[in-house]
Amino acid sequence: MKRCQNCILPETFPGIRFNEAGVCNYCQAYKGNDYMEGRRAEIRAEFERLAQSFRGRGSYDCLVAYSGGKDSTYLLHMLRREYAMRVLALTMDNGFLSPQAEINMQRVTKALGIDWVVVRPRSEMLEAIFKRSLQGPLFASKSAQRGSFICMSCIGLIKFLSLRYAIELNIPFLAFGWSPGQLGYRAALMKNTPAMIRSMQRATYEPLYNVAGEEVRPFFLEERHFQAADSFPYSVAPLVFTDYNEQEILPTIERLGWERPTDTDANSSNCLLNALANQAHKQRFNYHPYDFELAQLVREGRLSRDEALARIMAEENAVIVRRVAEQLHLP
Repeated sequence: MKRCQNCILPETFPGIRFNEAGVCNYCQAYKGNDYMEGRRAEIRAEFERLAQSFRGRGSYDCLVAYSGGKDSTYLLHMLRREYAMRVLALTMDNGFLSPQAEINMQRVTKALGIDWVVVRPRSEMLEAIFKRSLQGPLFASKSAQRGSFICMSCIGLIKFLSLRYAIELNIPFLAFGWSPGQLGYRAALMKNTPAMIRSMQRATYEPLYNVAGEEVRPFFLEERHFQAADSFPYSVAPLVFTDYNEQEILPTIERLGWERPTDTDANSSNCLLNALANQAHKQRFNYHPYDFELAQLVREGRLSRDEALARIMAEENAVIVRRVAEQLHLP
């Protein structure tokens, strides 16, 4: 398979084109590290200004959608230790959390002295959604370009559940552990508005409601939430505008008691479902769901091309894939 000579995007990736040198159109459009560092500095300064103005107004300064992976764990550390924020960690247990990831979350939240809430939807609801997802994407095809079409269901539930908690508890920031590549700079810090969230929720809620019915309703906003326009928080992804470097992140979070799970696939540090989701995505679309994310990290010099290729080429853990399939009552 032909891949970009600069990053790692394959010829099967949606909308990709190569020039005569074999460089993709995404790399050609990249404005360079100096420009991006300038944008990062601007966003970082605005976040620090807002954090200073909101700090101490309520019980918590920030709610973090906490998955237990390396990025969201480092995000907790950064907000607590570098920004001195009072943080509430919120985890949605989808029934496929790595056992080691659960241990990591207990250790880290205790080490950082932060409150931690775990929400566990009924397994039957999630199984119905995941099994339907395996038949094909539930959402618009564009949303599947930068992540597994199965995982998008989980991500949608987590995003709106976290937003609901933040509004109800009047928390000014809702933080996600997205890394550069997973989220664009324009979305790294933005004020949520009722009109914007209504549109986003409609696109996510209706497909999930059609599969699981009324059980999904508590994970989304109600009209009373939309009426609380002044309480809508900022969405923020601090890893996007900080000096993200995996080699530096790991020693920091290991000091908090975090251990890299050995019971997940090569591209996940928290979720067993990821192995099956990656395999299903590659079979349907002929590219890895992490291609775009890793390509951006390579483009910015945050990850070597060889390291990124190694992750893309890594075989999924067949034992985990079978285990997840059995749990979903699939052949």
